[in-house]
Amino acid sequence: MRLDLGRTVRLGVSSLMLHKLRSVLTTLGVLFGVSSVIAMLAIGEGASEEAQEQIRQLGSQNVILRSLKPPDEPSSGRETTRVNDYGLKDADFGRVSETFPAIRRAVPVRQLQQEVRLGARALNPRVLATRPEYIDVTGRIVSEGRFFTEQDEKNVSNVCVLGYEVARYLCPFESVLEKDIKIGSDYFTCIGVILPRVPLGSDPPKSGADVTGEVFLPMETGRKWFGDMQVRIRSGSRDMEVVELHEIIIGVDTAEHVPLVAAAAREMLGQQHRQKDYEVVVPLELLLRAQATKRIFNIVLGSIAGISLLVGGIGIMNVMLATVTERTREIGIRRALGAKRRHIVAQFLVETVVLSVGGGILGILLGLSIPLAVEHFAEMRTIVTPAAPLIAFGISAATGVIFGLYPAWRAANMDPVEALRHE
Repeated sequence: MRLDLGRTVRLGVSSLMLHKLRSVLTTLGVLFGVSSVIAMLAIGEGASEEAQEQIRQLGSQNVILRSLKPPDEPSSGRETTRVNDYGLKDADFGRVSETFPAIRRAVPVRQLQQEVRLGARALNPRVLATRPEYIDVTGRIVSEGRFFTEQDEKNVSNVCVLGYEVARYLCPFESVLEKDIKIGSDYFTCIGVILPRVPLGSDPPKSGADVTGEVFLPMETGRKWFGDMQVRIRSGSRDMEVVELHEIIIGVDTAEHVPLVAAAAREMLGQQHRQKDYEVVVPLELLLRAQATKRIFNIVLGSIAGISLLVGGIGIMNVMLATVTERTREIGIRRALGAKRRHIVAQFLVETVVLSVGGGILGILLGLSIPLAVEHFAEMRTIVTPAAPLIAFGISAATGVIFGLYPAWRAANMDPVEALRHE
């Protein structure tokens, strides 16, 4: 007696349809397991890719030196005036530029605490004083107008370049070029707009919402109008901070030289600074760490979601064992009519595979829709890789086979005579 696969599938489906609710509830375990595998991998992939993209935008061939404010000393409770001098110095920039052989170019950056205003609109973005090479070292893109030049730096021109978000907020309905932007108490002519590091949203900022962004000034212009000292008045004290440079961005000629330049920078700063008022950020190291974290993250999320499939598989086995007990007499009749053990095994395996594959297909549909809902409602980036649905579906089919083997084997090994006597 040959095994007719088509007939066996039809017989298995008709057997499952006799208990529709039980079959649906059994399928739900696999459905939610598959959908959770796809959704969790998509959310983890999106979060990891977004973090890696931000690190890449810092420049994988850059080394960034940053000023780090030391901890504040405890206040005595009396009104005091303190001058806190810390961070990177112009001399550090000179040493970096002149002594490190693998450097393509280095750019200093100062951050100024100033209000930016155009008409009635005002905000407090990051106001950065830097040099024209900044645009080449960081790979930023000018979307409108131009970045300032060596001539602007030499002439100490009152010009500025706005970040896209700042420009869109200050002047939402027309170009901001050639408009006079008030920064602090002085006016600067806008000559360009630069795109942000992160991808833009399509919606304009809402009125009254916090706007993050940047405004760029030539280094000498920033020094002329705002100096090196920043004053912050707190309750009971006036803090004055003197920071010559907040960042030094070092562009390295090749990625292989990045670790060497970073190590040399740490050594140089360690010798020149008495306190730890600096940090060395290496985007390449962060990127490698983020990629390793991504792999661990995917393994953890996949394992958690895989537990759902395991629970679904146990549910299928439990239901199929109960089905074998219910259909003992039917198995005996089939064996008496000439059915072989392999026919009985095939019949019950088909039923478990139909349950698991059906749940897998529905789970893929649900798993693909969850990331879309997360992106829409939580505004979180998700990425569904082609491998995720394939892996989830393969695991669901394997679950049906693995957890259906024991019930099928148990049914096939029943004694036909005892099965016929079963009531």
